[in-house]
Amino acid sequence: MSGADLLGAARKARARAYAPYSRFKVGAAVRAAGRIFDGANVENASYGLTVCAERVAVASAVAAGARRIAEVAVASATVPPTPPCGMCLQVLAEFAGPDLRVTLAGARGSRAETTLGELLPRAFRHRPPPGRAGLRAASRK
Repeated sequence: MSGADLLGAARKARARAYAPYSRFKVGAAVRAAGRIFDGANVENASYGLTVCAERVAVASAVAAGARRIAEVAVASATVPPTPPCGMCLQVLAEFAGPDLRVTLAGARGSRAETTLGELLPRAFRHRPPPGRAGLRAASRK
């Protein structure tokens, strides 16, 4: 599978975005578990409830059982292409490492290739203290 199929899915998802307030439509697609999961931004009159396309795509992948994101593509109508926001980058970091390939596509053929580590060099990563993982496993028995 090429990156073109992922980018195509992101562009198609962008066309389905619900953005009546900002009119800023974004589509995203992630490759996970050998499948493509797409998402579009969904705005809300209460702006804080708006969900970005990248988080919709990741949530779709996770709901289907995926736990690792292999690649992401984001489609917008800007030049240069718009990267994921900080919240979306942190959500991607939950399911991928800094080497995650990020393809950004915008208007008039603009395109950028980068990585999650370049966009979010100091991602927050929760690491349980030593011994805690064993305690959780024991409490589930």
